[in-house]
Amino acid sequence: MSDILNKILAVKAQEVAAARAIKPLELLRSEAEHVAPARDFVAAVRAKIAAGKSAVIAEIKKASPSKGVLRADFNPAAIAVSYEAHGAACLSVLTDAQFFQGCPEYLKLARAACHLPVLRKDFIVDEYQIYQARAMGADAILLIAAALDLATMQAFEALAHRLGMAVLVEVHNSIELDAALQLTTPLIGVNNRNLRTFEVSLQNTLDLLPRIGSDRIVVTESGILNSTDVALMRANKVDCYLVGEAFMRADNPGEELEKVFL
Repeated sequence: MSDILNKILAVKAQEVAAARAIKPLELLRSEAEHVAPARDFVAAVRAKIAAGKSAVIAEIKKASPSKGVLRADFNPAAIAVSYEAHGAACLSVLTDAQFFQGCPEYLKLARAACHLPVLRKDFIVDEYQIYQARAMGADAILLIAAALDLATMQAFEALAHRLGMAVLVEVHNSIELDAALQLTTPLIGVNNRNLRTFEVSLQNTLDLLPRIGSDRIVVTESGILNSTDVALMRANKVDCYLVGEAFMRADNPGEELEKVFL
C-alpha cells in the first residue's frame, strides 16, 4: 500500500471518530433509512451499454493530491447539468476534504441538479461512512480493495445493498481482483494509476481483463484522456469508464465528455 493511501486511511479513521462524537451511529442510521430511495446506478450503466454507447461515470473533482487544484471555477450543480446534457450515465463526486478538496455538500448539489445516479467517491473504512453516503443521497459507494480485507468488503457491500446502494469495487492488481471477484457487485473498477508511483497505464486494465468474467462490468479508471484511449478500450470490449481529470480541466466538462466519447 502506498504511503499516500496509508496517510489518507489514517485521516479517515480520525474523521469517522470525530463524526461519531457529533452524530451517533443510531441517529445517522435513522437518517439513512428515511431518505428518498436510491437511483439505480447499475441499471443506468447497463442501459448505455445496451444502447451500444459508452457508459461514462463522469467525475466531479476539484483537486487531487498529485495534481493540485484541477478546476478553480468549481460549480458542482452546473457541472452535473452539463454532464447529463452530454450523455453521462452516472456521476462520481469526491467528498474527501483534506486530499481532494471535496465535501458532502458537493454531492448533494450535483445530485439535486440532475437525474443521474451518483457515486460517493471517498475512502470507506467504516460502516459509519456507508450510512453517511446514503444519508447525503448517494446511490453508490466505492470500495477500494487495496484498503480493505475481503471480509470487510463483503460486510460493507451487504450493508450498501441493504440500503439500496450499488457498489463499485476498485482494484489495481490481480491479487486485489481475486478478492473483488468474491463480491456480488457486477461493477469491477480497474484503476490504471499505480498507487506507489502515481504513473498511469491503460495496460493495467487490458492485463486484468482476461481474469474478469462476462457477467461483470469492467469500469476502467484513470488515464482516459481522448478518443484514441476510448477506441483502445472499446476494441477490447470495455464499455464503462470513470473519468474526471480530462473533463475537469476543460472549459465545458460536458462538451468535453461528448467530444471524447463520440
